[in-house]
Amino acid sequence: MKQNIPFESFFIRASQVLGLQSQQDLARALGVNRSAISQAKRREAVPYAWVAILAKEHSLSPQWLATGAGEPHQPGTGPEEGFVQIPKVRARLCAGGGSFEVDDAVEEYYAFSSAWLLRKGVPGMMVLMDVFGNSMEPLIQEGDMALIDQSKKTIIAGAIYAVGVEETVMLKRIERRPGALVLRSDNTGYAPIVLQGEELEQVRIIGKMIWSCREYR
Repeated sequence: MKQNIPFESFFIRASQVLGLQSQQDLARALGVNRSAISQAKRREAVPYAWVAILAKEHSLSPQWLATGAGEPHQPGTGPEEGFVQIPKVRARLCAGGGSFEVDDAVEEYYAFSSAWLLRKGVPGMMVLMDVFGNSMEPLIQEGDMALIDQSKKTIIAGAIYAVGVEETVMLKRIERRPGALVLRSDNTGYAPIVLQGEELEQVRIIGKMIWSCREYR
């Protein structure tokens, strides 16, 4: 019979390698509700499925996550190399009117400096997404890839965010106004999008863009 995995020690280990700052961060990393985390903590028993999820998504050792024995990462992927694997998802960010491609399936992984990621935010909550459209030119162009930290949802005026509006996903600068949100484009050919009233119920801040890159052909 498998022994229960104590919650607190599991949470400490996961936080150590993924940069988690709260149990809510753990819930996001696992794709579960916050209530599931509370239940696991109360029962002092972490589901083995959670170990498998984190191990697969972040190239971690399941044994280390569950018991603390051995090394945290699978060979060739851990902090001894100084890198963390960040998933690139199929969903695309629209620098325009909005993308209907919101699939969160992972296509591949990219290695980033673990020290750099930890300075920027919560590595376990970061994803890479392709950009299409020209509304954020000249800073961000079609075909660029953006790194989004889903732990950063607090709006900072002028910062760039991945934002969902109804069934679309966009990349915009966000500004708060009394009773309204304004989504701004860098390209002056695009008018600001002002959302207010019931429209605000359809808005979700996915995360803050902390980096982007461009592949030249």
